[in-house]
Amino acid sequence: MQITVTRDVFRLAQVFTISRGSRTEAKVLTVRVSDGTHQGMGECVPYARYGESLESVTAQIENVAVPVDRAGLYALPAGAARNALDCALWDLEAKRAGKRAWELAGLPVPGPEITAYTLSLDTPEAMQAQAAKNAHRPLLKIKLGTPDDMPRLEAVRAGAPKSTIIVDANEGWSAEVYADLAPHLVRLGVALVEQPLPAGEDDALIGMDRPVPVCADESCHDRASLPALKGKYDVVNIKLDKTGGLTEALELRRAALAEGYKVMVGCMIGSSLAMAPATLVAQGAMITDLDGPLLLAEDRNAPLTFDEHGVHPPSATLWG
Repeated sequence: MQITVTRDVFRLAQVFTISRGSRTEAKVLTVRVSDGTHQGMGECVPYARYGESLESVTAQIENVAVPVDRAGLYALPAGAARNALDCALWDLEAKRAGKRAWELAGLPVPGPEITAYTLSLDTPEAMQAQAAKNAHRPLLKIKLGTPDDMPRLEAVRAGAPKSTIIVDANEGWSAEVYADLAPHLVRLGVALVEQPLPAGEDDALIGMDRPVPVCADESCHDRASLPALKGKYDVVNIKLDKTGGLTEALELRRAALAEGYKVMVGCMIGSSLAMAPATLVAQGAMITDLDGPLLLAEDRNAPLTFDEHGVHPPSATLWG
């Protein structure tokens, strides 16, 4: 078994801004695992929010002793390195078996899922223009997270009066700001709000009125996160770069549903290769947010198909 890791850069179609900053490109790591006959591929996005960098994650991957299987990867912490390796091993197993990854996982044949399309943080006028341009999309996600978000919310709703809207504060609000905005979220037809408070300060959600479902993103990584979410959240956002791959993502999904949470499946900004395994987790989810490739100016060969039915599962040429 041989493991190689390379850096790839994908240009974004436009500047993408959240409460923590802006970017013009997606920097990802591509992992290839080969047995000499077959090769599996996986992609991850190191995330500075969790102390990761391209260099640190590359080192983690390169230090993995081979041969390794998916169970052995649990020696690594949940995060980007384990994600890329885990997904590459799923792809390798599928190619060896001549089957699709969902067959190996014992899952039904997947279908398309309507995905959110993300509008980046900007002035109210610019966000209204973004919303109007994308008003044909059934589900829009708004990046917020400042003390002055009401004009942005109003502007997006004016620009896309018929779209379902979800809001992602990226830990940018205080408890006071969230409490003030909550009634307006209802008034404007917002279907869900992601991570309104910083992960380390979300105890403030206990006992607070949640007229709109509240989703744990930065507060939820893997199954070990679930006990701390009780009384605070209604939904968990499953991202493979947080869970450490498809293996743990499927387990987190099962555990979260068993505990009464609804599920959102999200992504970092990456290529179709990063989204492909997540489409399996997204089947039947309350919210699917796998729009990474739609934000890019360029993508992998054999990219995922996005159409009026949503994001489709990958071809075997791409992954799994």
